[in-house]
Amino acid sequence: MQDFYDVTIVGGGPAGMFAAFYAGLRELKAQLIESLPQLGGQVSALYPEKEILDIAGFASVTGQQLIDQLSEQMKQAPIENYLGETVEDVVKVDGGFKVVTNQRTSYSKTVIIALGNGAFSPRKLAVENADQFENHQLFYAVTHRDDFRDQRVLIAGGGDSAIDMALMLEPVAAEVHLMHRREKFRGLEHEVTKLKQSSVQLELPYLLKEIDENADHSLHLTMKKMRSDDEKELDVDDVIVNYGFTSDNKALTSWSLELEQNRHDIVVDSTMQTSVAGVYAIGDGVNFDGKVKLIASAFGEAPTAISSVAKQLYPDRHAPVHSTSLASRKNRV
Repeated sequence: MQDFYDVTIVGGGPAGMFAAFYAGLRELKAQLIESLPQLGGQVSALYPEKEILDIAGFASVTGQQLIDQLSEQMKQAPIENYLGETVEDVVKVDGGFKVVTNQRTSYSKTVIIALGNGAFSPRKLAVENADQFENHQLFYAVTHRDDFRDQRVLIAGGGDSAIDMALMLEPVAAEVHLMHRREKFRGLEHEVTKLKQSSVQLELPYLLKEIDENADHSLHLTMKKMRSDDEKELDVDDVIVNYGFTSDNKALTSWSLELEQNRHDIVVDSTMQTSVAGVYAIGDGVNFDGKVKLIASAFGEAPTAISSVAKQLYPDRHAPVHSTSLASRKNRV
């Protein structure tokens, strides 16, 4: 058993990172495994410059700033991190689990799954010639705001992310248009109010019908009004499509674990334990009554799961009431 980790955290997004930090505070022998070459998961990969408003204690923080802060936090109580490794199987064995990656095999008494919604890809724009403009004038994410400085930009979408993109680009772009197929937006009320007070030009209710290239290599767009034959034309430099992402947990479903699922989410109890004893799950990929899919919610689920692991493995340990007592004990070691 000395070769077993107390806990293996699978996934290096915000939920997994905070779970890793808390595992360090609880002085658990732990490892974090992330398939990408860097920590941050979907936040770093898709919206590093997006402002996130639901993190307690931060009036506003960009995705990358949040990941950077989490990385610094992890250094206070470090555990072993393995980046660029994909977990290919988790197998129940005596004493815990065998964790098989594409590079090595390790053993762990418990496992915390923090994979979010798994592998993700953007919902593509259903316009015939859209693919010829991808990655140079048609984009599905904003990784660097300054890439759109002084550009005329159309954003297609009506959710929180599309509104965030529009407000983020407004100060740097020459002009920003936000096109949505409905008269009303589905975003947070406060952000919708900010949007209406901004200089962002709203194109409602329209869908993008055609994209053509002008002589000066700008884009000529034809938008069709919903439930109407009316059309509207617009010239822009760039188009950003934010219709959401499709995701799958094929990697997870290939593991040798039979996890109860509900609508592709892992079912957990109040301790964040799954239907398999010793396997816990946190973040966007879990389901329980009252679940809210926010980073802020995942930050609460992480210490719940780690505390459940600590109680399971070391029932005689005195559980701390406050994180300050954990830090004080860590500094005394």
